[in-house]
Amino acid sequence: MSWKKYQLPLLLLLGIMVYSCASMGTPDGGPYDEMPPKFLRSNPGMHAVNVKDQKIELEFDEFIKLEKASEKVVVSPPQLDQPELKVVGKKVVMELIDTLKDATTYTIDFSDAIVDNNEGNPMGNFSYSFSTGAAIDTMEVSGTVLEASNLEPIKGIQVGLHKDLGDSAFVTKPFDRVSRTDSRGRFTIRGIAPGKYRIYALKDGNQNYMFDSKSEMVAFSDSIIVPSFVPATRQDTIWKDTLTVDTIKTVKYTRYLPDDILLRAFKEENTRQYFSRSQRDKENHFILKFSAKADTLPTLKGLNFDEKDAFVIESNAGNDSICYWIKDSLVYQMDTLAIQMDYLYTDSLNQLVPKTDTIYLANKLTRAQKEKLAKKEAEEKEKERKKKEKKGEKIEPEPTPFLKMNVDAPSAFDINKNIVLTFEEPVVRIDTSAIRVNVKEDTLWVKTPFLLVADSVVPRQYEILASWEPEKEYRLKIDSAAITGLYGLHTNKVEQTLKVKKQDEYGTLLLNIVGAGKGAIVELLDHSGNVIRTQPVNEEGMADFYYLNPNTKYYIRLFIDRNGNGKWDTGSVIAGIQPEEVFYFPKTWEMRANFEFEETWDIHEIPLDRQKLDEIKKQKPEEQKKIQNKNHERAKKLGR
Repeated sequence: MSWKKYQLPLLLLLGIMVYSCASMGTPDGGPYDEMPPKFLRSNPGMHAVNVKDQKIELEFDEFIKLEKASEKVVVSPPQLDQPELKVVGKKVVMELIDTLKDATTYTIDFSDAIVDNNEGNPMGNFSYSFSTGAAIDTMEVSGTVLEASNLEPIKGIQVGLHKDLGDSAFVTKPFDRVSRTDSRGRFTIRGIAPGKYRIYALKDGNQNYMFDSKSEMVAFSDSIIVPSFVPATRQDTIWKDTLTVDTIKTVKYTRYLPDDILLRAFKEENTRQYFSRSQRDKENHFILKFSAKADTLPTLKGLNFDEKDAFVIESNAGNDSICYWIKDSLVYQMDTLAIQMDYLYTDSLNQLVPKTDTIYLANKLTRAQKEKLAKKEAEEKEKERKKKEKKGEKIEPEPTPFLKMNVDAPSAFDINKNIVLTFEEPVVRIDTSAIRVNVKEDTLWVKTPFLLVADSVVPRQYEILASWEPEKEYRLKIDSAAITGLYGLHTNKVEQTLKVKKQDEYGTLLLNIVGAGKGAIVELLDHSGNVIRTQPVNEEGMADFYYLNPNTKYYIRLFIDRNGNGKWDTGSVIAGIQPEEVFYFPKTWEMRANFEFEETWDIHEIPLDRQKLDEIKKQKPEEQKKIQNKNHERAKKLGR
């Protein structure tokens, strides 16, 4: 048989085979692993009793790793010396450093920290337990921790139980049982023996599981916790694949109670007074900061200058931040100010006693350095002047320095606002006759009355108050030199025109509040949680908000002002005082022009942990990993 006879057909066959192989493509590696690791065995065994060994080994069916173990793994009872924890292949190895307590159930909650080595599939809420006694405790309690002032879920805060019901246990003893909250603020404390307990939450700065600093965030319950259980049922879904439900089964389980504990965490108001720090960012003023509110200002004595009538003093409402503007330029130009400060200080017995400190306030630049910079600047200006002169260019005179003033008076003016003037330094003289507000009547500008009022809270801020009428056009005129600042500069002239918006450009929100009682204050919030307006709830239970801008999202918060001071107040563990209650209306209002919303709000209708909308929460819940999505995407790519 001749080879040449079959040469062409063979070559064609080989070509077809090569083309076919080439067109098959690269194998995609097969489906993703969707199965989490499975627990196989442990030493000591799961729920073992009479355990004396402090080394624990947990074995799984595949290679594993731990994710965020320091955040997620919690040992209870709490360990003052942190256990040693590592992964060896398919095993988790933990060695407890603290001496084991007699007749005690130990639980190790891994949450979802254990994942497989390849795809990172989490095991879910895996927990291991053993007992050093003859029996193991299996009770559980669970709930949520929210920040008291804004109902934010708190992630990673400790939640613990004390079987000692005395008020001093929380400040003198570590927790008996402990857990930690997840990203939703949820917690579960396991391995609890039957009995009565007090429950607390603690942002424990020094990890001693005790409340020993007012700087630590804390929460407590007024109720005694009594763990119990009842038989219950739930619906479990079995899936055929990632998209198709197979069956839904009713499954019996043990429900542990209480499972709806709500703790509102807060930081206690610091009442210990002490000098915190001084601050001198600019040469003509300095700021003294203190740790807490004070009834009186400190007394200052100049050690290298005369302090009499030396300052204009600006203090906040609590006298814990005080700004001193130095009047005399010869004083503020000194390289360093030496000051003796006498003030009240909280001693070790928690008593206010007089204290004297000497503080030194240095300029950022010495006089010599400032003179050098000024000389250099003058030389540069002279050089630039001569250059322009040589070119025959016009030399502009030095601009007149004016007192810096910001005028907040937009041309499209809200009917419920006022004109705001803000200054960079204290004002010493205002000539109100040099300030005029006119309203346009037909074609004429007519003088209209106004008031110029200093803001009681914000330093160096003034408001021009007038009876602004909708659709009217107004003109503000401020003559040159109408306002003079502390250092002799005066304002430049100002002329601005503004037009008040129509009434039908606004929306209205009318709230009928149910369940609040006396002292309720409603706050209107923007998307960032900033307070836009506040409105006390009247005797009829109403709170109304007029002149709301359209195409704007608004949110509602309410707090119960128990002491009537007009602001939200924190609590006290030692005094047994809970923080003032806060509620959120679980709804977004997207305001529309010329539209009136009227709503009835029962503040107790929905549990607190479900009131605040996810869209305005800063602590977002962490998404669960869904490896199934990867397989779904793979199937779509393969056309299946």
